[in-house]
Amino acid sequence: MTVPANAPLLELRDVAKHFAGVRALDGVSLAIGRGEIHCLAGENGSGKSTLIKVVSGINAVDRGTVLVDGVPVADMTPRHAIALGVQVIYQDFSLFGNLTVAENLSIGAELRARRRVVSWRRMRAHAEAAVARLGVHLDLDATVDSLPTSGRQLVAIARALMADPRLLIMDEPTTALTSREVSTLFGVVRDIQSRGIAVLFVSHKMREMLDISERLTVLRSGRVVAAGPIAEFDEASITRAMTGSDIAEASYDWHPGPATTPLLELDRLHVPGELDDISLRLMPGEIVGISGLLGSGRTELALALFGMRPHYRGTIRLDGTPVRLDSVQRAIAHRIAYVPEDRLTEGLFLPETIDRNIVATALGALSRFGLLRSRAAATAAADTIRAMAIATPTGDRPVTQLSGGNQQRVVIGRWLLQQPRLLILNGPTVGVDVGSKAGIHATIRNLARERGLGVLMISDDLPELAANCNRILLMHRGRLAAELPGHGGTVQRERDLSDRLRALA
Repeated sequence: MTVPANAPLLELRDVAKHFAGVRALDGVSLAIGRGEIHCLAGENGSGKSTLIKVVSGINAVDRGTVLVDGVPVADMTPRHAIALGVQVIYQDFSLFGNLTVAENLSIGAELRARRRVVSWRRMRAHAEAAVARLGVHLDLDATVDSLPTSGRQLVAIARALMADPRLLIMDEPTTALTSREVSTLFGVVRDIQSRGIAVLFVSHKMREMLDISERLTVLRSGRVVAAGPIAEFDEASITRAMTGSDIAEASYDWHPGPATTPLLELDRLHVPGELDDISLRLMPGEIVGISGLLGSGRTELALALFGMRPHYRGTIRLDGTPVRLDSVQRAIAHRIAYVPEDRLTEGLFLPETIDRNIVATALGALSRFGLLRSRAAATAAADTIRAMAIATPTGDRPVTQLSGGNQQRVVIGRWLLQQPRLLILNGPTVGVDVGSKAGIHATIRNLARERGLGVLMISDDLPELAANCNRILLMHRGRLAAELPGHGGTVQRERDLSDRLRALA
């Protein structure tokens, strides 16, 4: 078949898709050229996932046309999309965690060949070829579950490249990566582009869009609201297109109150193999940021304060009084709250409703004689939904139906029922769109300012730390390595933080 001259590799024309009367895509048109890095942006619920499913053949369109090389494709199916060169790397990577890297890379080829006998030598040769093609180092004998997120992502990319794709779709690929890992990923993406492979990079992180893409398409409520060369955009214009409004840059100006006793004080905290000689102070109303490279010990510090490292040494004081935090129950009793990095596996009860997720940590206070007071629980859940601005018509919906930002509000709101004094946030806005992120940041600042809540904010998001924290501590190999003071503009603080992190690499 003759390919029309100058035809895009992939084109959507006036595509529409509805689900039970809900408009997911409404007249979307988009074109991706050969070897182009094209960014698809939008808030949660904007239609990005539906568009991916249309391109990959999972969802049939209700109206419009999908074209490949200028030729309309009727009845696109997943198998047809793969045959046309479309490969998708989803957020969860869709890997077999209990299998080795080599097995994950080779199993697709073995199944396609319908082989009934496994040849480990052949499988390893396939895996070595896939890794060599990607140009990275991976331990082929390691199980996928033992790899960091960045390693699992490289496995997913290597596996996709084995199918000789012409278009690689990457769905929120940097959600759980550190800044250093993002730089590595971008190097891989540019190498893929140099081979003539187009990349559809789906994201809501504006700086990454500006850094990696050549063209940008922004969806809002299922419609294209902005599109063009990336040079025509900046962070403000992308934010405006994604949210429909301007989001003012905010910062947290904290000034010590009359209290002279630290809310939290650590004196030479030590956890064997994880933390060494950690000493810090946190005052009421203060938001202190903690960052560092992968393996720096920042998550281990959070877990120690939440009672999950019972064999620690050193002294922990709350409001000047030494306490022993050797269990989660004791940490909660001392009004310490912890919002984990992975809300889906560690923060939410996915089979349960929004209401039940909210009241999960307050069952004792909401019960009498061992029986839950249903009316009190319903009132507490409704008050939290309202206070946290969780976008839902009712609390009896499954929590899985909420966007990432609203799920995070559920996790934070649940802990606020405990009236905490110390709030530990590990990646507070991971996987959250720009509008929800601004709302969560505002909530955290208000809690610190109005309630005197002490906040430890652990994050890789440099703008997040610079805008919300009055001090930023950097960790390296289980120790506190540096402190950035809380003065100067946010842009300068981001640069200083980035420079310090690079020096620790």
